[in-house]
Amino acid sequence: MAELRETQASPPTTAAGAAVATYLHALHDRITDAIEALDTAKFRRDAWRREDGGGGETRILTEGSVFERAGIGFSHVFGGKLPASASQQRPEIAGARFEAMGLSLVFHPRNPHAPTTHANLRFLTALPPNGEPVWWFGGGFDLTPYYPYDEDAVHWHRTARAACLPFGDGLYENYKAWCDRYFFLPHRNETRGIGGLFFDDQNAGGFDRCFGLLQSVGDHFLPAYIPILARRKDMPYGEHEREFQLYRRGRYVEFNLIYDRGTLFGLQSGGRTESILMSLPPRVRWEYDWQPPPGSPEARLYADFLRPRDYLAGSA
Repeated sequence: MAELRETQASPPTTAAGAAVATYLHALHDRITDAIEALDTAKFRRDAWRREDGGGGETRILTEGSVFERAGIGFSHVFGGKLPASASQQRPEIAGARFEAMGLSLVFHPRNPHAPTTHANLRFLTALPPNGEPVWWFGGGFDLTPYYPYDEDAVHWHRTARAACLPFGDGLYENYKAWCDRYFFLPHRNETRGIGGLFFDDQNAGGFDRCFGLLQSVGDHFLPAYIPILARRKDMPYGEHEREFQLYRRGRYVEFNLIYDRGTLFGLQSGGRTESILMSLPPRVRWEYDWQPPPGSPEARLYADFLRPRDYLAGSA
């Protein structure tokens, strides 16, 4: 990608910021290559620039043999005024100049037995006019199955736990609980899926520790997701399973457009709308007051997988 342009309002990229950007670029390529190796389709690569400074590259794969849509985007933007969604927890930096970079992905498989997944890794630096620069990391990954498979949930959370283990006892439990709280739809009284990891506003322990955690989460994403996808992508399914998948995708749309902080930050900061909304599934449906048939796999998803739960209880 070409060098990003800074404006008069833009803070300079620090050495720390450059190291994060280098890692995110490499992870962008690594995940792109892994997904293209599984599918017959290839990513369209769409580089873009932001008027206020910075830009990014969005990669979209559509109508593949495995993925109906897969999107993964890198952005590195500058701005003269921090959006309100980014300073809710830090009122002292409201309106400060900022530099933000991140990698975000959402994969929507074609097969209803294969789960949708989302991951995000981000680094933000704010420069308040009368204070020292303030930086923090955020990120995580989560899984949204349409059909309940216990072995998939255990593998997903076991890998999430492994990503956190080098950084302290209790970190996985903390970030899992945070993920359960974050990816919750109050108006439906259900979680979006089975969760995973979520953290934000993190700078405790210094830059090296926090950057190491970000890298560990990023490096564990493919080992968490690819084995599940490999098990489910070729399973037989019919119209009933497809219709249920489209119905449940509606919850994904509801969460992203109503609650997601990343979506709000992108729109409030003047980001590129096409890239921000790449997370939305290409096809979706809503049905009035639908209820799963008792004793069905769909009913088990609602009862056991759409609520906070310790998926590793009793497992090594």
